[in-house]
Amino acid sequence: MAPRSRSNILTLKFIIDTLVWTTAAPAAFLLRVAHPLQYGRAILFYTALGFPFKLGLIWAKGLFRHTWRRTSLNDLFDILWVTAILGLVMGGLTWLWRAFGLGGIAFALPRSIPLLEAALGILFLGGARFVTRGMEERYLRRHTHAPSDTKKVLIAGAGEGGTLLAREIQRHPEMHITLVGFVDNNASRTGSRVLGLPVLGTLADLPAVVKHYGVEEVLIAMPKAPGKTVRQVIDLCNQAGVSYRIMPALHEILTGKVLVSQIRPVKLEDLLRREPVTLDMHSIAAYLTGKNVLITGAGGSIGAEIVRQVLRFHPKRVILLGRGEYSIYQISKEIRANWPEQNFVSVIADLRNMPRLRRVMREHQPQVIFHAAAHKHVPLMEAQPDEAVLNNVIGTWNLVQAAQEAGVERFVNISTDKAVNPTSVMGASKRVSEFIVQAAAAEAQPHQVFVSVRFGNVLGSRGSVVPLFQEQIRRGGPITITHPEMRRYFMTIPEAAQLVLQAAGIGQNGAVYVLDMGEMVKIVDLAKDLIRLSGYHEDEIPIVFTGLRPGEKLYEELLTAEEGVESTRHQQIFIAKVQPVDKTWLEKHLQRLRAAAETGDDNAIRRLFLAMIPTYTPWNGNTSRLPETQTPKADAASEP
Repeated sequence: MAPRSRSNILTLKFIIDTLVWTTAAPAAFLLRVAHPLQYGRAILFYTALGFPFKLGLIWAKGLFRHTWRRTSLNDLFDILWVTAILGLVMGGLTWLWRAFGLGGIAFALPRSIPLLEAALGILFLGGARFVTRGMEERYLRRHTHAPSDTKKVLIAGAGEGGTLLAREIQRHPEMHITLVGFVDNNASRTGSRVLGLPVLGTLADLPAVVKHYGVEEVLIAMPKAPGKTVRQVIDLCNQAGVSYRIMPALHEILTGKVLVSQIRPVKLEDLLRREPVTLDMHSIAAYLTGKNVLITGAGGSIGAEIVRQVLRFHPKRVILLGRGEYSIYQISKEIRANWPEQNFVSVIADLRNMPRLRRVMREHQPQVIFHAAAHKHVPLMEAQPDEAVLNNVIGTWNLVQAAQEAGVERFVNISTDKAVNPTSVMGASKRVSEFIVQAAAAEAQPHQVFVSVRFGNVLGSRGSVVPLFQEQIRRGGPITITHPEMRRYFMTIPEAAQLVLQAAGIGQNGAVYVLDMGEMVKIVDLAKDLIRLSGYHEDEIPIVFTGLRPGEKLYEELLTAEEGVESTRHQQIFIAKVQPVDKTWLEKHLQRLRAAAETGDDNAIRRLFLAMIPTYTPWNGNTSRLPETQTPKADAASEP
C-alpha cells in the first residue's frame, strides 16, 4: 500500500473512532433520562466537555492503527483501557459539577452518565471493528469460489488451540478447506458447537467420523496435550487411513496466534511431548545479563543450543570455545545472522592445553562457564579409553582449575545419565568429571558456584539414535537396534538447554542437578514411530537386532541407589544427594589417570575407574539388569 493511501486510511479511521465515541455521550442521556429534550443544554455541554479527552486518548493509544479486518481481543483491551480512563475523568468532573451545585436543570448531569457512556463507548468502538471484520469474512466466503478439489478437514481438539486454528482457516477460504467439525478428548463437549462447527465426538470416535463425513485430513490442534495423546490421535488416523498434520506445541507458538503456515507434519518430538519448560526468567537473567559467558563445545548440538538460549538474556560477551573449527564457524555464522548486535568471540582451543586455557581466561575474563565439551560416543570411547580420560577428565580438570584461578562466578558442567552406575569408560569419565566439579565447589569463594547437570539422551543431537534411524529409513532399511528391550530417557535439545540454564540459576554450590526426563522410551517403539512418521508401514522397513555394543546398558539411570534426591523450587529439576569428595584423594587418582592415559594403558585406566567409582562395572556383554532407580520425583527424597 502506498504511504499516502495508508495515511488517508488512518485519518479516516481516526475520524470514525472520534465520531462513534462522541455519539456515546448523547446516547447515554437518551438511555438515562425520561425527557431528553429538557437536558438539551446538558447534553451539548457534557459532549463538548468530553470531546478533547477522546481525541487525546484515541491518539495516545493509537486506536486508529488497529487493523479492523483482523481485530482481536488485544484491540478490545485497548478500547476497555481508553473508555475506563475517560469514565474516571468524566465521573470526577461530574462529581465536581454536582458538588458545587452548578447549572440547575439546564445543566443537570446524572451521576450514572459517565458509566453508561463508557459502556456505550465499548459497544460502539468495538462494534465498528467487529462489524468490519464480519463483513470482510462474509465477502471472502461469498466471492471465493471453492473448486471441486476442496479438502474436507476434521480438527482434533475443540479447545483454545482448535478454536484459533478453525478461525484462521475460516478467514482463508482461498485455502480450499472445508471444516466438517471437531473431535475432542473431553466427552462433555460432544454435541456443542464451536464457531458454528459441531463437536462430532471424542477422539475415540475419530475413525467413524472420518468415514461418515469423508474426511481427507485431520489437523491435530492440541498444543498442550502430552505426547501419549498425540500418539493416540495418530494411531486413530492410521486406523482410519487418513493423513494428518499438527499444530506445534504451545512453546513453539511465539506470535500469540495460530497461523495456518505453522501447521506442519508430525515430528517425533510431538510423540514425546511433555509439559513445556517454565523458566524463572528473573533468576536466569540475574547471572547471565551483562556477563561474559564462555561455552565449551559451543559448536556441538547441546553447546550450540546453550549459546542460543544464553543470547536471549543479553550477555555482555559470548566466548565460543571448541576444538573443531568448522562447528565453531557454523555457530559464529548463525550468531552474525540472527543476533547481529551481539558481541562474541570464537576461540579454537583444546581443553588438554592448560597454558592455552589460562591465556583464554586472562584475555576474555569469563564470569560464567558452561562446560559442554566432551567425547560422548560410548563404543568409540570403550575402544579408546585414553582419549576419554584426556578429553573428558583431564580437560574438565584443566578447565576447572583455570576457572578457579580466574575467579569465575558460575561453572556449569554438563553431565549424563551414563555417569550413574557406569558400565562404559565414557560414563565413568563423566562421573569423575562430576567429582572434579564437586571438589572445586568445596573450595569456592562466597561469590562462586560450581555445579553439574545430569540428563539423558537428547533427540536429534549429533551421534544420537534418531538421525541414524532417519538415514536408515531413507535408504529403505534395515533399522539396526542393539536389543529389543533397549530403553532410554529422551528430551529435546531446547528443553535440555533451557533446564541447564534454569538449574544453574538455582545456584546451590556443589549440587549435582538431575533433570526430570519423564518416562523411559523403548528404542524399538521409537523406531516404529519414525517409520510411520516417514510415511511407511512397519512391515515395509525391517528392524534388525544386532546385539549390545561395548559399554552399553539396556537401561540408563539418573541416580545411584545411594543418592536419592531433594526437590528444588523448579518442578523439573532435582538435586542428587551425592557424597563429598576428598580433594587429596581425587588429585592422586587424577594424576594416575593422566599417566595411564598418556601411556595408553587401557587396563590401568579401567582399574583406576574401579577404585574411584564403586558402582562402575566394566562392560562384559551382560548389562541387562533393571535399573535400581527411575526418574526422580518430588516425593522420592531419601537419606544418603
